[in-house]
Amino acid sequence: MDETPNGQPQDPGTDPSWGTPNPNYPPPSAQYPPVQPVAEGLSDNMLGALAYVTIIPAIFFLVVAPYNQKPFIKFNAFQCLGLALVWFCIGFIFVIPVFGWIIGGIGNLAVIVCWLLCIIKASQGSVFKLPVIGDFAAQQSGYRV
Repeated sequence: MDETPNGQPQDPGTDPSWGTPNPNYPPPSAQYPPVQPVAEGLSDNMLGALAYVTIIPAIFFLVVAPYNQKPFIKFNAFQCLGLALVWFCIGFIFVIPVFGWIIGGIGNLAVIVCWLLCIIKASQGSVFKLPVIGDFAAQQSGYRV
């Protein structure tokens, strides 16, 4: 910036070397594109898949009112809790040396594969019903599989 004779910087708005604004510029437009209506949150498919992320969303969906009234979301939340319980029980098998490590590793692999299948099917709008856990989840949620 240029300095005035007294050593102070000069404001560009008052500096004559900047020139005056061009009066031929059009004024800024006050019209904006119309706002598109927003859907109400996530779809049931995404909420069902989100229930499998950890047990926290599953418990949340079973407690909070708009979600605990939808059978598809409740089914996936109950099935997630059952799958987490199975995974927890498989963790105790690892206490047994050698044989427990083998069975526990295979069990963990099976739980991970089931967990991924459940997430994929829930995001597509259908369910992957696990043998024992799925029956319990269907009974508790009222979802007809």
